[in-house]
Amino acid sequence: MDIALLGVLAVRENGLSITPTAPKPRKVLALLVLHADRVVPVSVLTEELWAGAPPRSSRTTLQTYILQIRDLIAKALKRGGKQGTARGTERRTPKDVLVTSPGGYMLNTGEGSHDVREFDRLVGAGYRAMDAEDYGKAAQQLRTGLDLWSGSALTDVQAGSQLRTEIRRLEESRLCAIDQRIEADLRLGRHRELLPELTMLASRHPTHENLHAQLMTALHGSGRRGEALETYQRLRGILVRELGLEPSARLRGLQHSILMAGPEEPVPQGDPGVRLAPTS
Repeated sequence: MDIALLGVLAVRENGLSITPTAPKPRKVLALLVLHADRVVPVSVLTEELWAGAPPRSSRTTLQTYILQIRDLIAKALKRGGKQGTARGTERRTPKDVLVTSPGGYMLNTGEGSHDVREFDRLVGAGYRAMDAEDYGKAAQQLRTGLDLWSGSALTDVQAGSQLRTEIRRLEESRLCAIDQRIEADLRLGRHRELLPELTMLASRHPTHENLHAQLMTALHGSGRRGEALETYQRLRGILVRELGLEPSARLRGLQHSILMAGPEEPVPQGDPGVRLAPTS
């Protein structure tokens, strides 16, 4: 089974889509693939579908959605010429793929691709390379992982409370990976290359201190010292006005270093990977 979540929802078995078009069955499938090969409790699916106010027929209706997904799986298995892939002497059936378990359902994905798992693998390798101060490898691994994203996670699914929580988790993982990839690129001296991206990210996340620190570093490293200091003042104004907070000691230290440094002198970048303020 091939699964894509980092953009539009796309789930394929034997090359054929098993993604329902109706909104509620899509929600069910999205939760099942997010927790692939693990049981998703009926209570979690019910909360996602009806937000704490399930109808009396909720269990029957959920079973109907499960059957609709199994029908799509059956067509995909049949198309593959293996109304079930052989497992010993047994054939794989829709109930083998979408399993009913005590208290819930599980999507048995078997072999195939899963973009979230691949993203986690690549990003993990990137973080380990950062720890080893191999910034070239870190940037490459993190960039490859981030290239798996084609938009916001599950962008075409009408998310309820359960899916919104999972989407926030995925987007936070994406932002952490972006943060670390930029840190690696800065340490490789790619200041000018990073300016457009950092300007956009700082605007999108106006209270994220680490992104602003990286923008300040890139601006100073590009000979734009005044704009680096303006970035600090702009961030400070937002933090004080919206959160009642002063910038962190590290960011104040970065500002001081830029003030004291000559226009062409590098400034210290601090430890990679430190998140300094809440994101917007």
